[in-house]
Amino acid sequence: MDIDLTPDQKTFRATSKKFLEAETPLTRVRELAVGPEAFEPAWWARGAELGWTAMLGPEELGGGSISGAGLVDLAIAAEEMGRLVSPGPMAVTNAVITALVESVDGPDHSAVLAGLMSGATVAGWAFYEPGGGLPGVGRPGAGFATTATATGDGYRLDGVKDRVEAADQADILLVTAQTVDGPTQFLVPVDAPGVSIDPSWSLDIVRRFAQVSFEAVDLPAGAVIGRVGGAGPAIERQLQVAIVLSCAETCGAVERVLEFTIAWAFDRYSFGRPLASYQALKHRFADSKTWLEAMHATTLGAARAVQGRTSDAARLVSVAKSYVGGRSTDIIQDCVQLHGGIGVTWEHDLHLFLRRATVNRALYGTPAEHRRRLVDLHLGTEPAATEPVAESDSPPDSGPTVAAPAASAAPVPA
Repeated sequence: MDIDLTPDQKTFRATSKKFLEAETPLTRVRELAVGPEAFEPAWWARGAELGWTAMLGPEELGGGSISGAGLVDLAIAAEEMGRLVSPGPMAVTNAVITALVESVDGPDHSAVLAGLMSGATVAGWAFYEPGGGLPGVGRPGAGFATTATATGDGYRLDGVKDRVEAADQADILLVTAQTVDGPTQFLVPVDAPGVSIDPSWSLDIVRRFAQVSFEAVDLPAGAVIGRVGGAGPAIERQLQVAIVLSCAETCGAVERVLEFTIAWAFDRYSFGRPLASYQALKHRFADSKTWLEAMHATTLGAARAVQGRTSDAARLVSVAKSYVGGRSTDIIQDCVQLHGGIGVTWEHDLHLFLRRATVNRALYGTPAEHRRRLVDLHLGTEPAATEPVAESDSPPDSGPTVAAPAASAAPVPA
């Protein structure tokens, strides 16, 4: 992501890369696709030992960053995960960790936080509402149909969430719900009475999602994260973290695809010359490389802004998500075409990367939603409702024409 990595960051990158290449090569990814689990819990715990879940946590619980900029450090690992379409809930886990770290004025959840940081506990973030785009883009906390009603000694949770990543392997869920005081977040054990999990079809073969229903789920007062009704700022922070890591992962995936496509073009001959020697293809590779460098730059800018809590963090995150989401699938689709017929076969690895990039494009707000948010942030106006946008998500002059996923293109029940 950054050419000016410190020696410690370079070591972290090399260690993560070596671990991923040894433990989850693409052959292993294909095996996991037909297995009962999207990732092995013991493997995820070993990844946590490398620091994948510690960078945003407090030092007293074993956290701490490499460079002093934990999110930037995490983006390095996310990029390496993208290069191998690796399993594991990195973005969602660190979003939940962020929620717990930000909740300084609520019940103590240090035990759960310690479990997440060690990799012993797996969490899911039940955020999306069925049938719509990202709730509260530009105004986090708005649009939650799931409700939490105060009872004598706690709350009763009712509603349905979909596109909940890793719900089938999670121990606990971070649930966003509406109370009379405003948006509030709760920690809900997956085995609590009234919680039901229905796995959903997913385009990504090793990133699984589910629809989770909450029917009169009784929660103690200690299940609240932070202050009742005051979850808006924390949700915004969580979204920013998740989007940065998702964009970094996508950058890694696109970079790897471009690498092996260029290698293919040099190996493949036509009329006695390598395909890569033809000027028309050189221009396409040059365009893709330029777009990729801009993807890296916007992601790094967003990571630094979120890490530093700058006033323009929300804007830079939306810039990164709209640009990376739009360009990534265009570049990979073009690489599919450059491979010819072999590029559309199941045996080729191209579709694994295209699936990951397409899912990342739709999660945490589509490019169209984030471009709309940029307008609202610029004008200082109240954002409109967040129904799916029908227009193309591709930026102007984005190269090959690609069908853009709608806002509901994140994995939903089949």
